[in-house]
Amino acid sequence: MRFAVMVKATADSEAGVMPSEQMLAEMGRFNEELVKAGVMQAGEGLHPSSKGVRVQFSGKARQVVDGPFAETKELVAGFWIWKCASLQEAIEWVKRCPNPMPGDSEIEIRQIFEAEDFGAAMTPELREQEERLRAQIGG
Repeated sequence: MRFAVMVKATADSEAGVMPSEQMLAEMGRFNEELVKAGVMQAGEGLHPSSKGVRVQFSGKARQVVDGPFAETKELVAGFWIWKCASLQEAIEWVKRCPNPMPGDSEIEIRQIFEAEDFGAAMTPELREQEERLRAQIGG
C-alpha cells in the first residue's frame, strides 16, 4: 500500500518561516530511517500558498486563482509518499517523526489509489496505459 503523508501548513509555514538547522537535521535523520526501511518513495517541502495558484474547473471553463489561500489548516506544507504494509504501519512511522513545525502541527495520512481499486472501470487497455506510464516515470 502506498500513502500520501501530508504535513499540514501553519501560520509560520505560510509566512515563509524556514526550518532551523536543528529541524533540518532531525528531519534528515528521520528520512534516512524511512529510506533504510524501504518506506520512503518521495518527499518534499512546499513553498507557501502565496507563491501558488489554484485552477478552478467549471465545465469547459478554467479560472486561475492566485494564492495565498485563507484556510491555513487546509493547506499542505510538505509531503512524503510512503510504501507501508498497512495504515497502522504508516501511523507508527508518523508517531516517530520529529514535530515538523516550531509549534503545534498536524500530519495527515491518506492511502493512494492503486489500479485494482477501480474495479471493472480500469479496463485492460487502461491498465496497460497506467503500467506504461509508470514505467516511463520510473514508478
